[in-house]
This record gives sequence, C-alpha cells and structure tokens, in this order.
Amino acid sequence: MAKQKSKEKTNTKEIVSAAIEGILKKKGKDPVSLDLSALENSVCKYFIICHGDSNTQVEALADSVLETVREETGEKVWHKEGLENATWVLLDYADVVVHIFQNEYRSLYKLEDLWADAKLTHYNDDKKLGDKQ
Repeated sequence: MAKQKSKEKTNTKEIVSAAIEGILKKKGKDPVSLDLSALENSVCKYFIICHGDSNTQVEALADSVLETVREETGEKVWHKEGLENATWVLLDYADVVVHIFQNEYRSLYKLEDLWADAKLTHYNDDKKLGDKQ
C-alpha cells in the first residue's frame, strides 16, 4: 500500500507541474500554487491560481491547462465550470484544483488570502520563483 501512496503523491505533483506549464505557455499572469495538504479539512491538496486579461485569454489558459495535463500525465479533468463566461474557470482534478480568473475577479475573491496558512509558491517563465510560508 505504501507504494501506491508514493505514486499518488508523484502524480499530484506531476499534475501541478503540468498545469503550471500550461499556464505559462499562454502567458498566464501571476501563477501561484497553494499547498493545502498539511491543512486540516482542506478541499484538495493543491490550488493553482492565475489570471488573464480577457475572456479570450482565460479560455486559452484553460484549454492549455487541459491539454498539457492530459499530454504530460494522462489525467483528464474530473469537473470543469465557468467556460461559458470565462470570468472564473475552475478545473478540478480531484487533488488539484486550478482557478483561472480575469484580473478583477481574482482581486475580488482573493483566494490566496482565504488560504493564508497554505504554503504559497510563485512561478514565472523560469518555473519556480520561490516559496512563501
């Protein structure tokens, strides 16, 4: 059973990595991951959050994440919503939930602040910028 757990952890991190790569491919703004795994009663293990400048970019970001995660990990999204108006798209991979906002909605909902106890990692084109506790 221990072997299955380590494979599960690797797969979760692979999904996080592939989702970040998909975001960076389409120039997603200020991508971050929040590691929720150490928090009691968290809804998943990781949140990934970014934003785009328009409905078109938000849709492109979502498509890029879906495609990159599928190509790199073989995982398909379990649930998705928000593509109709593309102001806040949610892509649910069970242990990893990707939130793609338009900037004004990201500023309004401030998900990073709601999960302030989570380990926050910022990314740019060089991938990982740094962690913040």
